[in-house]
Amino acid sequence: MPPTNHAQTAAFLWSIADLLRDDFKQSQYGRIILPFTLLRRLECVLAATKQAVLAAATAHQTKPDTVRDALLLRAAAQSFYNASPLTLATLSDTQTADDLISYVQAFSSDAREIFEHFRFEEFVQQLAANNLLYQVVQRFAAVDLSPQSIDNFGMGIIFEELIRKFAESSNETAGEHFTPRDIVHLTTSLVITGQDHKLTPHSIVTIYDPTAGTGGFLSEGDEYIQSISQQVTVSLHGQELNPESYAICKADMLIKGQTVSNIKLGNPLSDDQLAPNRFDFMLSNPPFGVEWKKVQQQVTNEHQDQGFDGRFGPGLPRVSDGSLLFLLHLVSKMRSQEEGGSRIGIILNGSPLFTGGAGSGESEIRRYLLQNDLVEAIVALPTDMFYNTGIATYVWILSNNKPGPRRGQVQLIDGSQQFSKMRKSLGSKRQYLDEAQINELVRIYGQFGGQVETAGQTDPAGPVRSKIFPVEAFGYRRITIERPLRLAFAVTPERVKAVLGEKVVQKLDGETQSQLIAALQTLVDEPVYLSRAPFSKLLKQALAVHGVKKPSAALLKGLLAGFSERHPEAEICRVKDKKDGPPEPDTGLRDYENVPLGESIDDYFEREVKPHVPDAWIDQDKRDALDGEVGIVGFEIPFNRHFYVFQPPRPLEEIDRDLKACTDRIKQMIEELSA
Repeated sequence: MPPTNHAQTAAFLWSIADLLRDDFKQSQYGRIILPFTLLRRLECVLAATKQAVLAAATAHQTKPDTVRDALLLRAAAQSFYNASPLTLATLSDTQTADDLISYVQAFSSDAREIFEHFRFEEFVQQLAANNLLYQVVQRFAAVDLSPQSIDNFGMGIIFEELIRKFAESSNETAGEHFTPRDIVHLTTSLVITGQDHKLTPHSIVTIYDPTAGTGGFLSEGDEYIQSISQQVTVSLHGQELNPESYAICKADMLIKGQTVSNIKLGNPLSDDQLAPNRFDFMLSNPPFGVEWKKVQQQVTNEHQDQGFDGRFGPGLPRVSDGSLLFLLHLVSKMRSQEEGGSRIGIILNGSPLFTGGAGSGESEIRRYLLQNDLVEAIVALPTDMFYNTGIATYVWILSNNKPGPRRGQVQLIDGSQQFSKMRKSLGSKRQYLDEAQINELVRIYGQFGGQVETAGQTDPAGPVRSKIFPVEAFGYRRITIERPLRLAFAVTPERVKAVLGEKVVQKLDGETQSQLIAALQTLVDEPVYLSRAPFSKLLKQALAVHGVKKPSAALLKGLLAGFSERHPEAEICRVKDKKDGPPEPDTGLRDYENVPLGESIDDYFEREVKPHVPDAWIDQDKRDALDGEVGIVGFEIPFNRHFYVFQPPRPLEEIDRDLKACTDRIKQMIEELSA
C-alpha cells in the first residue's frame, strides 16, 4: 500500500533500511537513507523540465561552462539542474554504481556539493560491494516525492522524521538538527506579527538563522510572509555546523529557488561567514546547555580585542553553556533603526534568565540587552515540547525598534499551561501547540496587556497570563555588607602543637623553631585576651626575649591566627591595631544584599540591615565597573517568581484520612498474605 501522509511516507522510506541489516551498522542507516531521499526529491522536482534540459545540454555542449550553466538553469526553471539522461528508475542493474555516480555528477555544482557532504560516493561503493545498491535504488525510484504530491512544507516534515529516526538508531540528539514545527510556527508568528510596514508590496525581506539545522525556521519564515503578502521577496540566509543538516537545508533552498550561496557550513561563533550582513528577521534555536570550549579561544580573543566593536563586548557566559553567545551574535546583525531595525526570535532554556550573579558574564549580557531596551517579550513554553529534552523553554523576542508603548517595557507571557497532549510521544516530545493555542499566545503578545489572564482555548490547556514590567524591575545593585572582626586570644598546648605544624613555621631553621617553642611555652599560662593589640604586643615581647627579634609579617600573622577564635564579647579588631583606625571586616560574617535599582542603598540598609546587625556597614570600595556607584549592578529575569501562585497545603484532617486509608490497605494485604 502506498503511503498516504507525511508520517507514512517517512516510515516507508525508513523501512528501506531493512535491506541494510547485517551489512551495515544501525548508526549508518541515516547516512544512506537521507541522501537517497534527497536525490529522489530533486529528481521529482526536475522531472517536468528534464527533456528541455537534455535538449539544451545537447544544443549548447560546446559553449563555455558558465554560459552553458545559465542556459541549463533557464531550461530547468529551477536554481539547479541535472544534465544526465538517467533517472533512478533507469539505472543499469549491471553497472549501477558507475551509472549512479555519473548521474549525481551531472547535477549543477550546488546540488553536487550536497551529496559530497553525505560522502555519498563512499556509501554507494559499499552498497555495491554488498550487492545491495540496485535494490536500494529501485525502492527509492518507486516513491513519489513530486511537488504535486508533497509540498515543500511536507517534505521538510519527512526529512525531520527521518533525521529523528536516524538519531534514535545512532544514539545522537535529534533536537540538535531541527526544531518541532509547532514551536517554529509560534516563534515565527511572534517575530513577524505587527511588522506590516516591512512587508509592503515589492519589498525585499531578509531572514537569518545561525543554527539553521535542516532549514525549518527559514522555510517557515518564508511561507509565513508569502501567506500574508505575496508580493514580498524573501531572501533566506543561514549557517549550520552539521554537514548532513546543512546538506538538507541547502537542498531545500535549492528547491525553493533561493540563493544557496547564502547557506553556509561552519560554526557561526568562531567562523561567521555572513559577518557583514544585517537582517530584518532572525530566528534561532541554539543547542541547550552545550559548552563552547572548542571555540573558546576565538570567542575570547574577539571579546578582548574588539570589545563592543565585536559581537561579544558585553561579556562571556560560562563555558558550559553558549546560548547567550548565539543571542549576542544575532544582536550584532541587527539593522540600524534608520534602516527599520530588526526583530529576533530565539528559543532558550531557563538558564539565560537568571544564571550568574551581579558582575558575571551572563548578568552583564542581560544588562546590555535590557538597558539598551532590546528585549520585547519572553514567552514561557510548556515542558516536554522538544524531541531531546523535557525541560522548560522560553521564546525571547528582541527588537531594536520597539513601537512607542513597548519602549522601556518587557512583556512576560506565561504559556506553560497552553498545550495539547500527543497521541504518541516522539522522543521527549509529549505535548504540542495546536493552531488555536498558537493564535492565543500571539494574540496576547500583540495586545501588549499587563495582568492579563485568559482561559485556554483547547483542553487541557490552562490560562495564558501576561505581565508588563519596566526594564529597571529586573535590575539590582549588590552591596557588600561587612561586620567587624572580634577575636579572643589564648595560648594553649593544643594550639601550640597546631601552630608548629603550619608551613610558615616549618620553613624556619631548627634554631629559630626552638626559640619559638620556648617563647610560646611562656605564654601558655596567660589569661584569655579579648583584644588583639595587647596580645600582639605580648607575643612580640616573648619572641624577642627568646631570640626571635624580627619575626616576619607572615609568621606573626600565622601565630595570631593560630591562637585566636571569634568571640562576640571581644573588642573590635582595627586596621593596624590603631585605636582610632577603621574596623577590620570579618570575612566569615560578610554578606550581600540585592537592592532594587532606583532605590537608595542607604535607605535600604537602614531599613533592612541595620535593625538586625547594628554594627554592620556597607563596603564603599565595592563599586560597579560601568557607573562607578557603590554596589555591583546585576540583572536577572525571575520568570517563575513573577507568576508564582501560592497553593495552600491540604488540611491535616484530610492528610490523616489518606494516611489511615493507606495503612489500612497495607494491613489488609499483609493479612491476606499470611492467611
